Amino acid sequence: MDADDVKVRVVELEIEHRDLDTAIELLNESLTVDALQLQRLKKRKLQLKDQIIQLKMQLIPDIPA
Repeated sequence: MDADDVKVRVVELEIEHRDLDTAIELLNESLTVDALQLQRLKKRKLQLKDQIIQLKMQLIPDIPA
């Protein structure tokens, strides 16, 4: 993946991360909370965050020591 592909993927993952945040918020506000579904959404959100961080690290050039 070149830098442009990584940037596009980061944006896609950030959008999905925000969408999950909204879904989690709506699920918390509902009268019947499905704890398992909520847990799965939160886990997926954390996985996305980790992927975003890893991809952003690829964009930072190595600094020679």
